[in-house]
Amino acid sequence: MLATPGRLPPAAQDDRWAYETKQDGQRAVLYLPGDGSLLLRARSGEEITAAYPELRPLAKALGRTPAVLDGEVLAVDEHGRADFQLLQSRMGLAHAPARAARMAARIPVHLVLFDALLLSDPLLTMAYADRRARLESLSLAGPHWSTPRAVVGHGAEALRATREHGLEGVVCKRLDSVYEPGVRSRAWIKIRNLRAEDVIVGGWLPGKGRLTGLPGAVLVGQRSADGRLRYVGGVGTGWSAAERAELAALLRAAGTDACPFEPVPPVPGARWVVPRLVGEVRYSTRTRAGLLRQPSWLRLRPDLAPEESAADLPEGLPEDTD
Repeated sequence: MLATPGRLPPAAQDDRWAYETKQDGQRAVLYLPGDGSLLLRARSGEEITAAYPELRPLAKALGRTPAVLDGEVLAVDEHGRADFQLLQSRMGLAHAPARAARMAARIPVHLVLFDALLLSDPLLTMAYADRRARLESLSLAGPHWSTPRAVVGHGAEALRATREHGLEGVVCKRLDSVYEPGVRSRAWIKIRNLRAEDVIVGGWLPGKGRLTGLPGAVLVGQRSADGRLRYVGGVGTGWSAAERAELAALLRAAGTDACPFEPVPPVPGARWVVPRLVGEVRYSTRTRAGLLRQPSWLRLRPDLAPEESAADLPEGLPEDTD
């Protein structure tokens, strides 16, 4: 079951909803047949059990009680917050068990459980509040797994707390909702805490298909303390057709053969521009290398000079562009 992006429920309906912290990890369903074995599947249906060997002891936590549980696999940073970039080094190792075991020692994961789909009997048609009560009654807490409590009501306070602690957001779940496998339901609403910052446009990538002749994405950066323009990612969404056409004209007028970023980012097919356009972007968080995650364009900032856009960026060239 998947959540739909949206807003907090109306205040008058607040007590009809539960609020869980939105986790930045890999969604997984855990199958425990009750015979001491365990099987973990990703949202795609791919079996990922071998990628996370530290979760195997959970197979014996319920004894002979068969169960199917829903949760999220996380890798946490030194502050205890989920770090998707750390997790990426653990993902994709389902067919490399020896390497997965080595990585488990270096970057252990933690499984957050938030729903029960089967406990001896199927629970899909049971209300969320009752499924959560059944899940919490299992007291599943271990070195690499936990069952955080959901907060009933107090949605505004829950969302504010996630913002104050630098967390990704909240998922609102209607207390009377059944579990709908594979459905993106309005009974679950996800709210991301997004940040906004000014960036300098240093290049662009040509669009394809209906965007031929227009920018498919702009390549943006921010000034580091030493004055260098450091690449922080590509932005490919957020424009209307008219805004994209206006931006195309501005980019063509600013074209140059010299890359303004230092160091030069590994972006095949990039076209560079003189770094004089400032824009504002919205994004969810940064990678450890300083790249913006899930950025979208908000607006041009003709009121700002490029020198006014600076950020506290980590040293070193980013290794990825997720």
